[in-house]
Amino acid sequence: MARLLSVNVGLPRDIEWKGRTVHTAIWKDPMSGRCRVRNLNLDGDGQGDLAGHGGEQRAVFVYQIESHGYWEEQLKRTDFVAGQFGENFTIEGLPDEDVCIGDRYQIGSAVFEVTQPRVTCYRVGIRMSEPRMPALLTSSGRPGFYFRVLQEGEVEAGDEIMKVGEAKERMTVAEVNALLYSPGHPRDQLERALRIEALSPGWRWSFQALLQSQTAAAGSGNAGLAPAASAHPAAAGFQRLRVAAVEQESADVLSLKMQSTDGQPLPPALPGQYVVLRLQTTTGGPPLFRSYSLSGPLSTDRYRISVKIEPNGAAGSYLRRHVRVGDSLDVSSPRGSFVLESGQRPIILLSAGIGATPVLAMLYALAAANSTRQVVWIHAARDREHHPFAGEVRRLILALTNGRSYVYYSRPGLRDKVGEDFDATGHLSRSVFDEVGFPREADVYLCGPTPFMADMKEVLANSGVAPGRIHMEIFNGSESMTPGVVGAVTRTPHLPKDDANTGPLVSFARSGIAAHWKASTYQSILELAEACDVPVRWSCRTGVCHSCESGLVSGAVIYEPEPLDMPAQGNVLICCSQPVRDVVIDL
Repeated sequence: MARLLSVNVGLPRDIEWKGRTVHTAIWKDPMSGRCRVRNLNLDGDGQGDLAGHGGEQRAVFVYQIESHGYWEEQLKRTDFVAGQFGENFTIEGLPDEDVCIGDRYQIGSAVFEVTQPRVTCYRVGIRMSEPRMPALLTSSGRPGFYFRVLQEGEVEAGDEIMKVGEAKERMTVAEVNALLYSPGHPRDQLERALRIEALSPGWRWSFQALLQSQTAAAGSGNAGLAPAASAHPAAAGFQRLRVAAVEQESADVLSLKMQSTDGQPLPPALPGQYVVLRLQTTTGGPPLFRSYSLSGPLSTDRYRISVKIEPNGAAGSYLRRHVRVGDSLDVSSPRGSFVLESGQRPIILLSAGIGATPVLAMLYALAAANSTRQVVWIHAARDREHHPFAGEVRRLILALTNGRSYVYYSRPGLRDKVGEDFDATGHLSRSVFDEVGFPREADVYLCGPTPFMADMKEVLANSGVAPGRIHMEIFNGSESMTPGVVGAVTRTPHLPKDDANTGPLVSFARSGIAAHWKASTYQSILELAEACDVPVRWSCRTGVCHSCESGLVSGAVIYEPEPLDMPAQGNVLICCSQPVRDVVIDL
């Protein structure tokens, strides 16, 4: 008979870790007496990161005393206590290799249902003083599992655990865990997992994504884990393209049209993607890497990029002063996940300044497909002199059955005409959206300066647009994801304090930073990126969760530790990789 050995609770607290403050409830302490179990928690318990822990599907975390013993032997430890792994229930019996998702148990007067295996993150490594712990738990087949509370009640250490029901589809916690995190992902097993009614929505989404990716080419990575940043992997490396045309679009925007030098088709792009340019601006110096959205119609014959010429911008100034028709440039394959999605929902293309470039490519694609979807183009510019692509947009909007355009000038010139050059004066705000009357069920594609996007994201959310329908392109990096870290100050990316002139050069293409790798200082490319304050995404830091998966624009890496499942070809897991030569990372 399985038995509840200890009930463990703990509230979030702040701890110091690697110079950061982490808000976490990974520390759980045994309690005496009876404990009330509620739908979202145990009385006296809490979670520091509700995005990754807690909630109805993960109300109670369960871990077995037998697994405690296993890890004491593996790690040569004798100091474990109840709650050592952050579990709410330390139990005897119910091994992960026997318990199935959907099994139901009564403990005391409460009834529970198994919903998913545990998802590990770096905080269990902090609690265990073992950074490898997230990978070790997942790869061992001993992750533990979560309960959903079917009937609230009271529990106490010493209560028997009685099985009161089971799922029709019998897949154990260990099997479901391996199906997501280990290579292979057999189709028949994915279909089995999706038949489990009790499976939590997050895991269901992952298995659906894996099932949909079954027809993808080999090396397409783990679609069940990969973040949006790696959804459309591209081949690493650069190709030489010839500049076929240089065109002035506005006072501060220059377009370059580029073709292959050998007449071969260019790699196809998706509407909204960008390419990375490698520019050798000085003799013998390090190259500059810059990302530019493809701003023209989809084509395998030529690419068009459009560049804003900033007063002190090294790359833009170089392109304007030195690049001429007939010159050749090093250009990556198209990449990026800010792409137009198929469907029939209305579309809002929302931009400011040079942010028009990726959404202009989307507008071209919609016009080329003779789309009947409702399309609303909303753009903010300073004045007509600083309003590129105005004529193109008017022509494309007219080609759409249900297209509308709204242009706002913040400081119109004396000769700028309302109703001809622009529609209204001022900045985009909530009142503008109310005036336009855009549909709240629309997919919104948003691009522009960072403050503009932050404001628009808040306005859209407050206007009732679901977060999942707000798609953003951030030119100089990505939105960081550092779960549990609080009070961190956002800094402009910079060289690390101890940058040297030896070792492989790691270039963060979207942040414009290139720093040398020092194996004696950094354990991973992630740690170097953090030293440069480059925006990053991570959770496990050991090659399990793929949150850090990023584009490998060029170069090669090795892994230590080895990921449980490799990233897609052309991508890299920065949390556990080290460069073997100069690399360019899409961050």
